[in-house]
Amino acid sequence: MKHSIEALLKYLDLPTAPEWLEFIVTLGKVLVILALAWLLFGLLKRVIRLSHVRLRTRAESAEEMRRIDTLERVSVYTLTVVVAVMTVMLVLSEFGISIAPLLATAGVAGLAVGFGAQSLVKDYFTGFVMLVENQIRVGDVVEVSGKSGVVQEITLRYVQLRDYEGAVHYVPNGTIVTVTNRSRGYAYAVMDVGISYKEDIDRVYAVMRETADSLRKDPEFVGRILEDIEISGVEQWADSAVMIKSRIKSVALEQFTVRREYLRRLKMAFDRHDIEIPFPQRTVHTVVSDEVAKVPLPAGD
Repeated sequence: MKHSIEALLKYLDLPTAPEWLEFIVTLGKVLVILALAWLLFGLLKRVIRLSHVRLRTRAESAEEMRRIDTLERVSVYTLTVVVAVMTVMLVLSEFGISIAPLLATAGVAGLAVGFGAQSLVKDYFTGFVMLVENQIRVGDVVEVSGKSGVVQEITLRYVQLRDYEGAVHYVPNGTIVTVTNRSRGYAYAVMDVGISYKEDIDRVYAVMRETADSLRKDPEFVGRILEDIEISGVEQWADSAVMIKSRIKSVALEQFTVRREYLRRLKMAFDRHDIEIPFPQRTVHTVVSDEVAKVPLPAGD
């Protein structure tokens, strides 16, 4: 454009364009680049939004919807970074700053910094793998790196969790070795029920099944419980109780509510049937030796 203006001025026999005019031309190019970048970002973001809506309408489960939401957030984040980098490079070239030396310098600097930024690279790589393999989605209840909670945000850098107390944990993806996801398909509400040694175990089994059946028929829980209670049997002979292990299959994320309500109703059922729920206790036997028995007791005044 600069050469075109100079040719036009020469043809019209006008003086050479001043420096400020060249700056205005360059500034105009920069504004055009920024406008095109903004339009491109808006167009691609709209495409992502429309794809997100279309995929959600075809989703067959809540789990698939959470995965689609997660991919949409990560896609927008990646798009923002790519468009921003391309825009900055084009703007620098318009101001006469060569990009090639910058890229070469960035390559050398990246090699030097890479040794100190290995954890950052590991974070991004692990985050990419987790998203591709669909290990974690927004809304899942997971345990990673010793922290448990609801997934509120997933990026290529970290996973954001909010625990039961409301505390927010930012777990770098590079530190995640094992992912425990409690939100896939179904779960089990596991209960360890302690009863007294004097109780009839078969009678206790009957009360447990009766309580579980009434809970499953409750309109509030009919859609949460998937199967009847499964009583595994006597788990151990504890110091003060016979421990019975059982579980109820439920919809994912509903196992906590099912467990609390079942234990509440089971406590009331045990009270109605006079089934003792023991507490730690100790029986002390006093043995009097012959030497102690021969010692005369002091006479009273």
